[in-house]
Amino acid sequence: VQLQASGGGLVQAGESLRLSCAASGITESVYVISWHRQAPGKERELVASISNGGTTKYEDPMYGRLTISRARSTVYLQMNALKPEDTAVYYCSIRRPWNFEYYAWGQGTQVTVSS
Repeated sequence: VQLQASGGGLVQAGESLRLSCAASGITESVYVISWHRQAPGKERELVASISNGGTTKYEDPMYGRLTISRARSTVYLQMNALKPEDTAVYYCSIRRPWNFEYYAWGQGTQVTVSS
């Protein structure tokens, strides 16, 4: 499985950004693709997930400002009302639905939000 994350960039506070995660080589019939972020000096944290069936789940601290969606083999993360504290490298990953062992990761895309 290969995941290719893209769409990051530099935006101002309050603006929006859409990240993409293009997946290839998935052989599992059921899976969950997630977005995570890691800010400098902080641990990586989960922000949103979507299953192959379209079930979504959102986590703090971006709850209410995100929409995760999918179109065929690409998963999108629409981020609205961005804040400087959202600055981080954003990664996508894939796991099986019954555990949290991520078996593939994208390379990460930098999101920088200026005040």
